[in-house]
Amino acid sequence: MKEYKIRIYRNNFNRDRWHTFTVSYKESDLCIGIDTASYVPDMGLFAAKALRELRLAMEAYIANDPTYAVILSPYHPGAGAPEILVRMAEAAATAGVGPMAAVAGAVAEYIGRALRKEYGCREVIVENGGDIYADIVEGMDIPVFAGQSPLSEKIGIFIPEGGRIGICTSSGTVGPSLSFGMADAVMIVCDDSALADSYATAFANKIHTKQDVNKAIADIRQIPAVKGAICIKDDMFGICGEYGLKIWKQALAR
Repeated sequence: MKEYKIRIYRNNFNRDRWHTFTVSYKESDLCIGIDTASYVPDMGLFAAKALRELRLAMEAYIANDPTYAVILSPYHPGAGAPEILVRMAEAAATAGVGPMAAVAGAVAEYIGRALRKEYGCREVIVENGGDIYADIVEGMDIPVFAGQSPLSEKIGIFIPEGGRIGICTSSGTVGPSLSFGMADAVMIVCDDSALADSYATAFANKIHTKQDVNKAIADIRQIPAVKGAICIKDDMFGICGEYGLKIWKQALAR
């Protein structure tokens, strides 16, 4: 059985940099960070409304195309599908997985972009079940949560400059999401959150033992759209891409 924990990693937000709040609707549970200078109190209500309207539109389409929600291989929605479902399907097909593999990352990006457009905030970050959309100006550290692995939250990457990126993580041992592998964590960074989510799912499916980590990293290196990746299984990890490894020495001492 998969381990599922309260999302204590949300405590890692830098409170001097971010004002954080949460919004949720059904399965979507978002933690949103806005740079403190840009935050205004009605952002929470705006994000909650946007999330609810988005989910209702997605559910209305899926009610008439239930295959979309359950298929585990590439699938293209029919005419009239909301734009987010079309984008999810395109991203998932690129990675060779079903479209719902992209849902958390896609929803995070949709809400982040909506907040930026509505309020013109300097920085916004949206975390949805461990999948992140970030529109940032300054660099930031991203530790990897990997459940019972001794490397959990002790290694990660440093993103040195701003931009719009998706940072998504899939696991076969942590959380409620479906995975056919046993990876403790596969974190993928792409310019697009739906694509990052899809590739994270695809490669987490392929890792069953520590011996699979090096092969996964070698395969990820061949994908130009992936800007960075970390794969973790037990006490083994592999890393590739343009971001440097970050080690939290204090955590390693625990």
